[in-house]
Amino acid sequence: MTQFLQYLFWISIIIVFYTYIGYGILLYLLVKIKEKLHPEQPLTLPEALPDVTLLIAAYNEEKIIKSKMDNCATLDYPKDKLHVIWVTDGSTDSTNMLLATYPNVTVLFSPERRGKTAALNWAMSFIKTSYTIFTDANTMLNTESIKEIMTCFTNPQTGCVAGEKRIENKDKDNAVSGGEGFYWRYESKLKAWDSKLYSAVGAAGELFAIRTELFTSMPEDTLLDDFILSLRIAMQGYKIAYCDKAYAIESGSMDMHEEQKRKVRIAAGGLQSIARLKELLNLFKYGTLSFQYISHRVLRWSVTPALLFLLFPLNLILVIVQGASLYKIILILQIIFYVLAWLGAIMAQKQIKIKILFIPYYFMFMNLNVLKALFYLKKHKGKGTWEKAKRG
Repeated sequence: MTQFLQYLFWISIIIVFYTYIGYGILLYLLVKIKEKLHPEQPLTLPEALPDVTLLIAAYNEEKIIKSKMDNCATLDYPKDKLHVIWVTDGSTDSTNMLLATYPNVTVLFSPERRGKTAALNWAMSFIKTSYTIFTDANTMLNTESIKEIMTCFTNPQTGCVAGEKRIENKDKDNAVSGGEGFYWRYESKLKAWDSKLYSAVGAAGELFAIRTELFTSMPEDTLLDDFILSLRIAMQGYKIAYCDKAYAIESGSMDMHEEQKRKVRIAAGGLQSIARLKELLNLFKYGTLSFQYISHRVLRWSVTPALLFLLFPLNLILVIVQGASLYKIILILQIIFYVLAWLGAIMAQKQIKIKILFIPYYFMFMNLNVLKALFYLKKHKGKGTWEKAKRG
């Protein structure tokens, strides 16, 4: 029995380490080797710029309409080639009235509220351009974003382009946005390396683009429409390019309650995605893409959080049974980490900025939400409300 616990303990440590640190190290090394053997060729923007559609899904976004439209006006792309479409089904505030004041904007509205995924499925039937760029109403794009995305599409193997999500820095940073900002910087680096090795593993709804012809309708209860859509394109043999020169700026969550609801929905969407993209787990069929998908996404959304929380009781039992110095050292390190996370939780409640506590707190916070996502899926099974699909 003791030997079994030892095996389980060390296997758990290896998987947890690989998921959060080891994969990043391995990915970095593989990219460096690839760059040595096959130097990356720079892409250039085509002289004849294609028509593109900027698709914005919104539900009751009256407070952000002006800011978003002002941001659209700053985008450096020929105005006659940039078509802006808002899909606002079910909106009950003044969103549609405000959008009506912009003559060059197309508004798709249906009184029935069926959720974000249903809205996107419906809106795509109206798009005639070869490229569609998706963005959220509450995120602001950098001026060069459209041109940078279209530069990536000059590679015929690219079927989807994932932009970068950036968290807005504020003087009065809090534990949530501080931890989230660090997480997204690390995530952005992993996405960039994934893209250089073979393909990015999914795209974020704040900013991503596709070849319109590759769009496939999704079930209306889909939680992570951006993730599912982008990976379905990759499964067709295309690649997801990661473009950090095209980015969307979003404010960090204001408090832990808001952030918790958002992270639980995302984690639930991750679990749902694993089930709906189960074919992608086949390493023999999808090769490198499957390896990246399992390493970067599947482990985080499935076994790793459970193994992480299993480590402490396993470690405690082994210290009691064997008393080996190595197990004692690891137990002490775990205790220190959990204490830092606990202090971070206290600081978050008091809105006190101590950055050294943000990372362990946010790390534990994310993993707890993965476990909570199981109950979320059970509770919302079969429902497709906008709140479930909307992220933030």
